Amino acid sequence: MGVATVDLMIGGKVFLVTGGTKGLGLAAARVLTAEGARVVVSSRTQEAVEKAVAELGGPDHAMGLVADNADPEAADRLTAAALRQYGRLDGALISVGGPPTGPITAITDAQWRESFESVFLGALRVARTAAPVLPTGGSIGFVLSLSVKAAWPNMSVSNGLRPGLAMAAKTLADELGPRGIRVNGFVVGSIATDRLTQLEEATGDPQQARIQRTADIPLRRYGTPEEFGRLAAVVLSPVASYTTGSMIHIDGGALRSL
Repeated sequence: MGVATVDLMIGGKVFLVTGGTKGLGLAAARVLTAEGARVVVSSRTQEAVEKAVAELGGPDHAMGLVADNADPEAADRLTAAALRQYGRLDGALISVGGPPTGPITAITDAQWRESFESVFLGALRVARTAAPVLPTGGSIGFVLSLSVKAAWPNMSVSNGLRPGLAMAAKTLADELGPRGIRVNGFVVGSIATDRLTQLEEATGDPQQARIQRTADIPLRRYGTPEEFGRLAAVVLSPVASYTTGSMIHIDGGALRSL
């Protein structure tokens, strides 16, 4: 089934999408390319990169690199690749894989350090590296989660790191705003991705976990990656030209606080 399009005014623009070969990142990349943009996607495996690039229309529409956000050189490689392949970079959607689950009492120092490198520092490094080459009207989006606003059970690492990343994103919005560059965060709830399936299976009773989780969502269902992708593309685009420093909820109403 094709991707429905609206005029997002991004034809010819170029966006970097880390973690863009599956789930939320790929969903956003689909909308961006359907609207005429070109994307640079990254993943940790060559197979995933090649599959995503083919799905997105090949070299005229997408290119991909094997890169891990935790690698200090990844941000430079990704930005340089966009400029080399397409001659410009207009925005970035920064997503990383989920950190390990478990209670704080069980998470090791090594797990905290590794998660900080990928979830926090790696994400900021991509934004910091892309920012100098973005033009006026450029935009950066951080894929976050409801753990920014409320602690999730058994998600101690996410609960610890993502709120800090959200505040760093708001700070970056202040810093880049005078150049006309926008920075926003996506506070994502329960979206039907492989990551959510893994979290359900980790409970030992995936079916019951899904029943309990959806019962607490006003819309009584999980979101789809496509629903995230459409909104992410809009916020990255000039359609949202006066939206910056915002934490935008995509959660079916699950978060009850403002």
